[in-house]
Amino acid sequence: MFLNYIKDFIVKKTLKNRLHNVKTNAASDGIQTVGLLVDESYFSDKEDLVKELVTNGIEEKNIKIIVYRDKIKKNEQYIQPTFGAKHLNWNGTVSDPVINDFIKEKFDLLISYYDVEKATLLFITHNSKAQFKVGFSSIDKRLNHLMINTNAENYKVFVHELFRYLKILNKI
Repeated sequence: MFLNYIKDFIVKKTLKNRLHNVKTNAASDGIQTVGLLVDESYFSDKEDLVKELVTNGIEEKNIKIIVYRDKIKKNEQYIQPTFGAKHLNWNGTVSDPVINDFIKEKFDLLISYYDVEKATLLFITHNSKAQFKVGFSSIDKRLNHLMINTNAENYKVFVHELFRYLKILNKI
């Protein structure tokens, strides 16, 4: 337990050092593909969130979801790819090929749907090759291009504000 706190601290510290070299490459193309990074520890309505995205014009086949859980049970089968803190090594590398594929995929939009800073989630958001990143304002401001000031339980407000700003920015 104590080693997890030390690992979390070390990974966050190295990540904060890397954030000084953030490149803003927000392209002006439309949004077609969406990556959804969800922390299921605090938010469990993933299907409702996807339905809201679909009703706003994003095709369901173009939404790729990856889910973070604090505790993963060995015998339980999950619908979406699920990972935990154990998948992030001490030196800040990911051991799971599914997570690495998610990081390397060039999404038009990455939605970081978590409002509590956890080293693994911050690492994935930072290293993602997504063109435009959206998240909550309670997370480090250097990670995302657009921050929405609400909490994770209000997914309808989040999606409404997201599409309102995407229209203003001519992304959709």
